[in-house]
Amino acid sequence: MKYVSFKAAGRPWAVGQVDNDETIVEIQSIDDPTLGVLALVNRGKAVVHAVGDGGRYSLDEVEIGAPFPKLTRNIICVGKNYREHAAEFSSSGYDSGSSQVIPEFPIIFTKAPTTVAGPDARVVVPKGLTNEVDYEAELAVVIGKGGRGISEVDALDHVWGYTLVNDLTARDLQRDHKQWFLGKSPDGFAPMGPWAVTKDELSLDNTTITCTVNGELRQKASTADLIFDVPRLIAVISEVLTLEPGDIIATGTPAGVGIGFTPPKFLADGDVVEVTGTGLGTLRTTIAFE
Repeated sequence: MKYVSFKAAGRPWAVGQVDNDETIVEIQSIDDPTLGVLALVNRGKAVVHAVGDGGRYSLDEVEIGAPFPKLTRNIICVGKNYREHAAEFSSSGYDSGSSQVIPEFPIIFTKAPTTVAGPDARVVVPKGLTNEVDYEAELAVVIGKGGRGISEVDALDHVWGYTLVNDLTARDLQRDHKQWFLGKSPDGFAPMGPWAVTKDELSLDNTTITCTVNGELRQKASTADLIFDVPRLIAVISEVLTLEPGDIIATGTPAGVGIGFTPPKFLADGDVVEVTGTGLGTLRTTIAFE
């Protein structure tokens, strides 16, 4: 099933079930709007039937927020997890990490919780912060059942579902600081959504992720092409730290990011980036420089 965090005129924030990608059926109002779809994840399973008045709305008459608007922990991210992207990044001059083109082990970094933005956000880049903003379309995993030392065999039992993330990056900060956290973590640099879908909705063998900038196709790949698949990522991460319900794991981006071009194609004021995933909707972001 597909769920959204939304607000209809005159109503409090709510969680809704998306019907045929056209309408939303309210299933739970939310006293705390920062909960979003986490209100369902914390129940341990998806809500099937509408509760409350079950109001029905068209998508164009509501405000849709990020499915997980206020995270309690950093977004866990994976670097260089598609072969062609690993190659373009390693040759870009922005990779200050290992000289190894294809990583032997998953490269894990994080983005701050304050990076989360909604699915139709206008992301404002503070004046003087960076001139090299890049896009990265990614499938994100939503953890539903926590645990530590999770095996690859059991890993998908701990997944609640999936959503989309645009892992926006200040490439100059990433390069200059010789690590990735600051370049990945300006406020609003993780647009997320629009849907949060339960794991039964997706096949990781054939989920296509695409990205366009002002309508120009830049990225397209299948999650079948991941170097380290979702079960492997969960096993590696949980070997070190305890995963908790609501944790987000961004699984990496395909080739075609801005630094993969000669010269690089960084985002400019007014650019519109659209990230689309099979069964996951379209995440649209407008870039604005102060």
